[in-house]
This record gives sequence, structure tokens and C-alpha cells, in this order.
Amino acid sequence: MLDSLLFLLGGIRNTLLIASGAAILAIVLAFGVGVLREAGGRFLDVALTIYVELFRGTSLLLQLFWLYYVLPLVGIDIPPLAAAIVGIGLNYGAYGSEVVRGAFVSVDKGQAEAARSLGLTPWRVLRLVLLPQILPVVIQPLGVLAVQLLKATSLASLITISDLSFRAYQLIQVRSGTGPVFGVVLVLYFVSAQAIVALTRRADRAAGRWRHLAPGRSPVARAFG
Repeated sequence: MLDSLLFLLGGIRNTLLIASGAAILAIVLAFGVGVLREAGGRFLDVALTIYVELFRGTSLLLQLFWLYYVLPLVGIDIPPLAAAIVGIGLNYGAYGSEVVRGAFVSVDKGQAEAARSLGLTPWRVLRLVLLPQILPVVIQPLGVLAVQLLKATSLASLITISDLSFRAYQLIQVRSGTGPVFGVVLVLYFVSAQAIVALTRRADRAAGRWRHLAPGRSPVARAFG
């Protein structure tokens, strides 16, 4: 039993590595694409919209297969671990960008216009006026996506990565006891998901304190404060 548990723990290490890398990529894409679709020109908006709709409108499993099995046919070889991180990150980055873009749309555009008229650069408008308002809105939805991303890492086993799900199937092939093996796998996924939930709640509380740092003062006034 101890050997089996250690074998499964080696798989959860790969699962968490994929989840961490994909989550970082997804967050960067979510904010980058979400901001650029609102602030960029029409051509950029069209290009980014194609990316978002393509990755939201097709299967994640199909996207992983394209990255790992199809691209080598045209001379682009991607290691399985990198393919999993890039594929999952691109997929959930597309979903996250819609969350961020929706939060930007909910902010009154007059605030950004007023800040720019007072001499703030676009970066300062984003950092001091817009982000303090959208972060409390997007943290919880992005946390939900992060939990879904963790569960989606099980698809990495289909491109030869020895993650938690892959090792569970391997263990069942050589030992009896399907119930106990998948019971341990369930617990490991659940504990990992609860860690993400706890981090999300902590980040949400921190963002809430940021939002109320100066009650009664407008975001533009705080930017100059």
C-alpha cells in the first residue's frame, strides 16, 4: 500500500506542475487578451476574438492532440509536458479573457476618460483606476476556472504524460483494487482543489480590502492621491 501511495504521489507532482504552468499562462492571457480587446484597435480585436472563439468552441482534448500529434507532422515537435501546459493554458486563458473583458465593460468608461484628461498615462489609468475595480469582480470566477483547469489536467494522460490519472490506470493494471486506487485519486484531487479554493478566498479578501482603502473617494481621486 505504501509503494502504491508513493507511486500515485509521483503522479500528483506532474499534475500540479501542469496545473501551475497552465494557470500562470491562462492568467497572463486572460488579462492580456481581456485588456487588449477593449483597448486595442479593430484589427487586434478581430484577431483576439478569433483566438477566444476558436479555443472556446473546440474540444480541449482535440487541441492537445493537435499540439502533440499533428504539429510534429509539419516539423514542430513539442514535448508532452510543454504541450499539456500550453494547450490547457491557451484553452482556459480564452475563457478567463471573457471574464476580464466583462469586468472592464462593467466599469464606467467616464472614469478612464477623466483620468486621461487629467494627464494619466494609459498604464497608470489601468493600474490605478481600472484594476482596483475589476480585481474584486474577477477573482472568484477565475478561481472557479482554476479548479476546472486542475481537473482538466487528467486529459494530459492521453498524450503520454505520467500524471495522477495515468498512474492510477497503470496501478490498476498490475494490482487489484480499483475502488481503493480511485478513492485515493479522488482524495488527492479534492485536496488540491480545496487548496485553490482557499487561495481564491484569501485573494478575494485582499482585493476587498484594496477596494475599500479610501471610502468615499473616486478611483480617479485615488490615482492622484
